Amino acid sequence: MFTHNFDPVIVNLGFIAIRWYSLAYIFGILLGWWYGKKIIIKRLKFVDYKFDLKDFDDLITYIIISIILGGRLGYVIFYNLDYYIINPYEIIKIWEGGMSFHGALIGIVIGTLIFAKKKQIKTLFFLDVIACVSPIGIFFGRIANFINGELIGKITNVSWSVIFPKIDMKPRHPSQLYEAFLEGFLLFVILNLLITKKNYVTGTCAYMFLIVYGIFRIFSEIFREPDAQIGYLFNLFSMGTILSFAMIIVGLTIFNILEKNEK
Repeated sequence: MFTHNFDPVIVNLGFIAIRWYSLAYIFGILLGWWYGKKIIIKRLKFVDYKFDLKDFDDLITYIIISIILGGRLGYVIFYNLDYYIINPYEIIKIWEGGMSFHGALIGIVIGTLIFAKKKQIKTLFFLDVIACVSPIGIFFGRIANFINGELIGKITNVSWSVIFPKIDMKPRHPSQLYEAFLEGFLLFVILNLLITKKNYVTGTCAYMFLIVYGIFRIFSEIFREPDAQIGYLFNLFSMGTILSFAMIIVGLTIFNILEKNEK
């Protein structure tokens, strides 16, 4: 058993505070940016696209904006709509927390669609790259969730349980670390093994990300406390579980479309 005593703030200079969560976003984007270029260079050897690698820098700008807008609006709509309808001015207070992975995902897809159309490149080509690098940011993000003592797990008596004193003194599953391993590390390994195959079909990593992440997230939700303001929908499913089911359905739909196009 471990007692959580991490401080979400690394350095507090008074006029500005550097937080682990902020660094998670920064390092996730920078490493994803760097690694994404490596993937593109390799993929361009096998596809007939005219693509300037510098355009990927512009795509990163779209992605950053999409993550912020999509993540925030997703949280507002999916997780706390009643509150924000009454307090709309609170929506802009991103620094106080409240971001949704599924909302950010929707934002990224929309941003990528717009960018791909502008550059006349297949959207799935970009989404493959984004799918392969996204687990990096997810990994850092979940580690930051653990350090912040948020998105806590359910009460348990397992030997590796964690006590979050700011919540209560009960031992809980470190569900944030489960997600870091599954949605971050393991998902990264799976997708990057797929995209290196010689007979790789464009779009495979895009739909596999949706399917595999969805499965991992649903499994992780078993050990994670539901959001207090929502609880379990239909007394059975958390919001994260429902949204992840939707991800799997969309992923399977893309898979079927690609399969038909291959025949």
